[in-house]
Amino acid sequence: MRLVKAAEMQEMDRLTIQELGIPGMVLMENAGRGATRFFLEHFDPSEDSHVVILCGRGNNGGDGYVIARYLHEAGLQVTILVLAPLEKISGDALANLNIARGMDLEIVEVPTREAWQGYAAMLNECDFIIDGILGTGLSSEVTGFYGQVIDGINAVGRPVMAIDIPSGLNADTGEVMGVAVVADLTVTFGFPKLGQVIFPGLEYVGRLVRIDIGIPDHMAGAVRARYRMTVPDDFVDLLRYEKQDVHKGTRGHLLILAGSSGKTGAATLTALAAIRAGAGLVTVGIPRSLNTILECKLTEAMTVPLPETPQGSLSLEAEDEIFNLMDGKTALAIGPGLSTNEETTALVRKIVGSNRLPAVIDADGLNAIAPELELLEDTGEKTVLTPHPGEMGRLTGMKGSEVQAKRVDTAARFVDAHGCHLVLKGARTLIGGPNGDMFVNPTGNPVLAGGGTGDVLTGLIGGFLARGWPMTQASVAGVYLHGLAGDLLAEEGGPTGILAGELLEVLPELISDLCREEWPMASLPPHADFYHFL
Repeated sequence: MRLVKAAEMQEMDRLTIQELGIPGMVLMENAGRGATRFFLEHFDPSEDSHVVILCGRGNNGGDGYVIARYLHEAGLQVTILVLAPLEKISGDALANLNIARGMDLEIVEVPTREAWQGYAAMLNECDFIIDGILGTGLSSEVTGFYGQVIDGINAVGRPVMAIDIPSGLNADTGEVMGVAVVADLTVTFGFPKLGQVIFPGLEYVGRLVRIDIGIPDHMAGAVRARYRMTVPDDFVDLLRYEKQDVHKGTRGHLLILAGSSGKTGAATLTALAAIRAGAGLVTVGIPRSLNTILECKLTEAMTVPLPETPQGSLSLEAEDEIFNLMDGKTALAIGPGLSTNEETTALVRKIVGSNRLPAVIDADGLNAIAPELELLEDTGEKTVLTPHPGEMGRLTGMKGSEVQAKRVDTAARFVDAHGCHLVLKGARTLIGGPNGDMFVNPTGNPVLAGGGTGDVLTGLIGGFLARGWPMTQASVAGVYLHGLAGDLLAEEGGPTGILAGELLEVLPELISDLCREEWPMASLPPHADFYHFL
């Protein structure tokens, strides 16, 4: 499902109006009519309900005037509070304001903080509030009069519908620009905005519904699509397709380099996840003294004991043997539980610098290459990095908090600079590739915030790479299924106490359900409302 930034949506509007000739009034009418239908469906108001519509001076206000007309026709009591001098309203918004005037709707000019004092109490007395104050083009902090109004909306606790985007929210980044409306329902026009589906914006939009306002597909297609929200259709055909004469040798062979003293669980979870992803064969290279432990933990995967350091991590002496192991393998996973031992770190750099297999690098593998990212110059297109925010901070020289504050821009800059594939983990994990596309993953929840879950993700991605999947689909599918398994477990067992290994137990049935086009949970998928076309 396509996501857009504000400027991309504005360009689609411009092309539709100026080059195709569909009037802006038509688009605004479609937006207002669709928004009204969802307002009535979502809130189910009684006929005597009082709705206050707060309109700014721009096109969001114009959409509000259209909504006011339709709600009035539905029998609701409507009051329009125009938060600007009426003489400042222009264009399509003015045309729709004049129509509302002609219908004798209650329209009140409230252009200043002083004027607002006389009407603020109306928010306590009404049944519903519709926010049409600020639109998607907001780029500066909301202060003063509008800030006071938004604070008032949030304080009264009435049900709120936001027009296109909650006022005060940055459409591109999801940042709160000083203060923002907390909506119960947001009706967004054309395509969902990137800032609405990532944090913190996600916490402000409530239920997010897309409304098709009549922009033709070829006009939308004329604007480059870089951002997408992952849906099963992005990868399910690869899960579904299977020849009947397949055998283990045709489903790929993943080599995993993982584990150190005290961290055999990381290697185990990675291997089992790769098997759940359908890899035909999995081999784990493990420090020699730990091999017996791994042979007990792993029945379905093979293990190879390798030279080790005195601290029980992989030694530089393992280099030649590892490169021999790589012959005949179809993918590599490196990093989980390796440790930050100096010798092990040097080994990782040698492997990454010379590797030609599709590879996923995680955990201590990321820590090893962070000071020498030039290693990715020749191998980036075949490499997936899977950092959490702290690891991303080490890769970029930023603090983890800085990464979190600018997740999309940080991920995009890193991918552009290093030509690799990136999975920036966290709430709404981001998946980017060297072609410039970026996916926002809608699945997952706090049950995944525990030890071992990242190792499962590494194994899933590595397993799909071993099967010969394209880098992007392997990453997107691994992240989506990993999160969906967490969602299923949380729905069945609650938000805490889930073990990383339990993700592996639910994956086969979950994948089977998706292949049959069945949703594996009682709740609807997070993107379901995006398929409403009104």
